[in-house]
Amino acid sequence: MLQYQLLTSFTLIILLTACNAPDPSASADITVAKWQKISLDFPGPETNELADLNPFTDYRLDVTFINGDHKLTIPGYYAADGEAGETGAEAGNIWRVNFRPDMEGFWEWKTDFHRGENVATTGETGQPVNHENASGSIWVIAPVPGETGRLERNHPRYLQWSETGEYFLKGGADSPENFLAYKDFDGTYRHRKDFREGENKTEGLHHFTAHEGDWKTGDLTWMAGKGKGMVGALNYLAGKGINSFYFLTMNINGDGKDVWPFVKHDDFTRFDCSKLDQWEMVFDHADDNLGMMLHIVLQETENETLFDGGDTGPQRSLYLRELIARFGHHRAVTWNIGEENGPNDWSKANGFQTNAQQAAMVNFFEENDPYNNYVTVHTHPTKRERKEIIDPLLGNADLDGLSLQVHIPEECHEQTQYWIEASAAAGVPWIATIDEVGPWFRGLDPDDGAPYNNQDSVRALVLWGNLMAGGAGVEWYFGARNAHNDLGMEDWRSRDRAWGWTSHAIDFFREYLPFDAMEPYDKLVGEGAYCFAKPGEVYLVYLLFQGLTELDLSAASGDWTLRWLNPRTGELTDAGTVTGGASVQLEAPGEGDFAALLTK
Repeated sequence: MLQYQLLTSFTLIILLTACNAPDPSASADITVAKWQKISLDFPGPETNELADLNPFTDYRLDVTFINGDHKLTIPGYYAADGEAGETGAEAGNIWRVNFRPDMEGFWEWKTDFHRGENVATTGETGQPVNHENASGSIWVIAPVPGETGRLERNHPRYLQWSETGEYFLKGGADSPENFLAYKDFDGTYRHRKDFREGENKTEGLHHFTAHEGDWKTGDLTWMAGKGKGMVGALNYLAGKGINSFYFLTMNINGDGKDVWPFVKHDDFTRFDCSKLDQWEMVFDHADDNLGMMLHIVLQETENETLFDGGDTGPQRSLYLRELIARFGHHRAVTWNIGEENGPNDWSKANGFQTNAQQAAMVNFFEENDPYNNYVTVHTHPTKRERKEIIDPLLGNADLDGLSLQVHIPEECHEQTQYWIEASAAAGVPWIATIDEVGPWFRGLDPDDGAPYNNQDSVRALVLWGNLMAGGAGVEWYFGARNAHNDLGMEDWRSRDRAWGWTSHAIDFFREYLPFDAMEPYDKLVGEGAYCFAKPGEVYLVYLLFQGLTELDLSAASGDWTLRWLNPRTGELTDAGTVTGGASVQLEAPGEGDFAALLTK
């Protein structure tokens, strides 16, 4: 008899007995829809998180899933009693693998389970481990209606949903970076109380009390009612049309000093099973119920040499393998190798990863992530730092894109375009998103920011600046000194207006533009405007502040339908036609930034 968990918007624990009918669908142990998560449990050795024979370093479980010529080998992990998120268990005999089938039809699995000193990272064989359910089968049926599939890399500039074929543009929350420093997660505490002078300070762990009212009856909780604030916060974001959130999984010695997957902050070989189970519950909710991207940031500039001195040695390999095993199956995953990664003036005196160490880290994902999730790196804020650190990585086929930090908002359009073009010229095009806008102390103001609010300018310069350069979207950073700042953010409603105009832009691009076939053509418009076009078919002109520009349509004769988008409200209004074959004047229908859409 086989025990497994099938997770959709809720958890079912089902006991099935294999049939003997010749039809593969009838003889399979499990039937599941394509793209749905299956958690297979393998009862094995009884042990605990702190056992002398370390269950994390000295055991290695891999499960190979085969469908015809298609094969995926998925890493497994120690799961204590199999219900640690609810029980808080530190001991048990359950070993687990999370699998999300990407093909219909008949699958078989077989396990490779061994123990021995450091077999988790050395690749050595060790001794076989006796366990149940060493092999089995799955019948995968058609995906459920509305299934998107997972995000894949099939375009130079954009990720694409595998099932629907739609291209993905990101509108997300970069703050709080220590989102996982949440009071309802087991084993979560701040290991030091000091903060860098002038930067973020926070009094304790996140509560997200302001979002408990956004939790809905039937939504996720654990341990008799925990988690409502965090689940409600994600519900709120998704309800505003936001599709991504950014979070560190390890900030030991960093800004917050309150997030790590380990039992203790100073032992990197023992993982906290119940805490990680609770993280996964939240990620399941964000994925299955809300359709949100998990932007997983693996370290920050203060600790990028904490593991193996920056190398991808036994400590870092163990850390990355555990996260891939537990979370890599989700439909929309970004692996970000580090916040402000690489040498700058601060890190040169405190330790940094070299380009060779960065390359080794991204290569680990190429070789060990069976789902081939998107891999990026978060940059330092200035042009000089980005060129010094990132130029040597151009042409690296293991790196999929850049998570740009830009200190000066006026540079976002140019920097997006620069790195897209530079990477393409190097033979490996990169996706370019802006995931932190400066200055560092400010970022995106709250809706009621004082003495004045910068939302209009960052909307134009950052969000639209990125999209109009062929970028793949933004996440909003809240600064170190704002209300609800990067560490102290407790209420995402502090930027309610900003979430609205962010989602308006993403929705407009998805509904009205063949943006995957468009390119920046700023040479066709005057200063103070951007142009994004598929010449002869569609032109999008964005007027930042001056309200008037000319569009060169000398190579595009005929009549063109003109519509104006108000980026603040998302309202699209008809404005008649214009005649091509010459330059045409475009005058915004009101004050502030506007976008002109011209179609045949």
